[in-house]
Amino acid sequence: MAGVTGLTFLALCLPLLGALLSPFVIRRLGASGAWLLAAVPFLSFLHFLRFISGVARGEVVTGGYSWVPSYNLSFSWFLDGLSLTFALLITGIGTLIVLYAGGYLKGHPQQGRFFSFIFLFMGAMLGVVVSDSFLMFFIFWELTSITSFLLIGFDHEREAARRAALQALVVTGGGGLCLLAGLLFLWNITGVTQMSLLSPFGDVVRGSPFYLATLGLVLCGAFTKSAQFPFHFWLPNAMEAPTPVSAYLHSATMVKAGVYLLMRLNPVMGGTPAWEILLPFFGGMTLVAGSALAIAHADLKLKLAYTTVSSLGLLVLLTGFGSEYAIEAAVLYLVAHSLFKGALFMIAGVLDHETGTRDITKLGGLLSAMPLTFAIAMLAAISMGGLPPFFGFLAKEEIYAALAGGNLRSLVFTAVAIFGNALMFAIAFSVGLKPFVGQAAETPKHPNEAPVLLWLGPGILAALGLALALFSGITHHYISSPMASAVQGDAIDVAISPMPHLGLPLALSVLTVILGVAVYWKIELARALMVSFLQAAGPGPDRGFDSFIAGLVRLAWRVTRIVQPGRLEIYVTCTFVCLALILLVPPLLYGELPSFPVWPRGVQLHEWAIFLLAVIGLAAVLCARDRLTAIISLGIQGFSVALIFLLFGAPDLSFTQFMVETLSVVILALVMTRLRLSPTDPRPLLQRLGDGSIALACGLGFALLLMRATEGPFNAALTDFFNTYSKTIAHGANVVNVIIVDFRGTDTLGEIAVVAITGLAIIALIRMRAGGERKLVAPDPDRVEVAE
Repeated sequence: MAGVTGLTFLALCLPLLGALLSPFVIRRLGASGAWLLAAVPFLSFLHFLRFISGVARGEVVTGGYSWVPSYNLSFSWFLDGLSLTFALLITGIGTLIVLYAGGYLKGHPQQGRFFSFIFLFMGAMLGVVVSDSFLMFFIFWELTSITSFLLIGFDHEREAARRAALQALVVTGGGGLCLLAGLLFLWNITGVTQMSLLSPFGDVVRGSPFYLATLGLVLCGAFTKSAQFPFHFWLPNAMEAPTPVSAYLHSATMVKAGVYLLMRLNPVMGGTPAWEILLPFFGGMTLVAGSALAIAHADLKLKLAYTTVSSLGLLVLLTGFGSEYAIEAAVLYLVAHSLFKGALFMIAGVLDHETGTRDITKLGGLLSAMPLTFAIAMLAAISMGGLPPFFGFLAKEEIYAALAGGNLRSLVFTAVAIFGNALMFAIAFSVGLKPFVGQAAETPKHPNEAPVLLWLGPGILAALGLALALFSGITHHYISSPMASAVQGDAIDVAISPMPHLGLPLALSVLTVILGVAVYWKIELARALMVSFLQAAGPGPDRGFDSFIAGLVRLAWRVTRIVQPGRLEIYVTCTFVCLALILLVPPLLYGELPSFPVWPRGVQLHEWAIFLLAVIGLAAVLCARDRLTAIISLGIQGFSVALIFLLFGAPDLSFTQFMVETLSVVILALVMTRLRLSPTDPRPLLQRLGDGSIALACGLGFALLLMRATEGPFNAALTDFFNTYSKTIAHGANVVNVIIVDFRGTDTLGEIAVVAITGLAIIALIRMRAGGERKLVAPDPDRVEVAE
């Protein structure tokens, strides 16, 4: 087990190693270095492939390292049918993406940086799906948002890329914060911090009064990451990233992280009315919106991006539908979608790379120039269209078997699925067939067949979509059934085959194909109708995001003008008001006021003299006619306190107090001599009364706190500890010095550093000569610009 644990840890770290090596490999070998770099994810793929037989038998693979045992925090992983399938998809498709990127970005001056980013994302996504501990899961979850920000904004010189990257980061990062709160709720409800230990607590979670709050927070995290309505707008905008990013992040991996989370928590949080209402509703809305919006665009990547949105909606719908068939359909469709959508995205990149355009209205007649690309595109399109004998057909049959029923709920969601699948059928062949048939179009570049690095990846994925269906028995045994069992929480045996079977699901599939062919036949008319509808509908969530950010900037500017006006007087006043409230309000609310102190007996004459001296110093401060006199008079207070320390047996503390007071008075006096000294207090009477009230409130608060603290019994634990160990551990007889220098030496070092920096600042202030003032001009809040 130790050897397996070590190898698994190495497999998880390999992408991070690839991120470090990428710039050096590309600098040395150029685009051909992609073959070497592809070995990094491929080795991880081979390692995870070793577990497929054991997981198919119902085994799970766990491992990790304890991090903070007292808080049950660990760096641990958990591999079952669900996480293993995701790990294989991430590393397997990742291998092909690395090869594809080597050809697609050949000659790009920042290719090494791109590979570093893609490997960092790969490692983060791999961490998400194999993480067992909540903390490890959340850290990797947020790392996927950060690394996707870097990848989407890779072409950072373009404003559209920067905007899309920022939008994706804000939406998914905000959802991540909600997810963190949801995980904390789960921890509070169950008392466990590991995914693998949640299953027995399903009834506890569902019966908790915090269930709805937990569900809402978890769904917010999952919906933002998987681009569910109304957060769907960020994913199509992310197509500003290079095509390898679109093919990897936004079809096969990152956008499915939210779906993975919902599938992982289905045994614990599923089966409730809220789960079975919210997930199908938002999933259905996303399915309809994504597929309809895909029709309106002519850009190949945008069409595929919106169909990815609709596919994610379908997966969420199925995950929350509440039946074994729905779980089987979700599992089959997730695998099928990763294969055909990854292939089609790469085909869109090939067409753009070889012709110079992604506009479908400017493409046509490419079959003779690019026959191999056409064959690969057709294989992927057939699977996406759900035609036999491809894996997409198995998924679509299972979808209709799960949704079809006699009740109103089943009828509604079946109609939604038919509508979405029909539009996706039309779009699949718009991308995979339309550019290759018809009259040859004039393109910016003369089309040629792509080099091997560009067609190898989509070719393998498209062929897998056929092979997995033809050998469906093996596929179900090793992939579909273990994955569905993990999502359901009980053993499920997936048995659907690629041979069509007469029944309602097949009839619905035929209806879907007929509708899809009709839309494809009139695709230009459908696009024109959707464009007109969108223009009539007005601004959507994308523009709403811009308005939200602009409003947030204006609000921040106005709040800053209020709380940060640039006047030190206001800052000090607010600080002391808050301090007075903190000191006085809790004792008054909770009845923790101290008893009135008893007047001390036996006070000596010299002690009375010291207290009288302090009072005289206070009166001198209040009656001073200028600031310099007040500062010097203030030193009387400090010296009086130092004398009290000396009388009550603390000479070292008294000596420190004398030094502090002396230096303070000298330094402040030196500073004040360099400044303009007002002969009188310029404050009006009302402000002076207010400031005096705040000062009295703070003083009273500290007095009450100290009196309340001294009323309690004295705890000598620390005193005994320091008395016992000062000599034996620190070898010092002066306990106070030992505490300052040894037991809290780092704290003392920090204090010394603060004093030193303050002294340097004071020296600079003293030596400063009069000069021109620099004015800080605040930005105009009415001129906040947001990129269109």
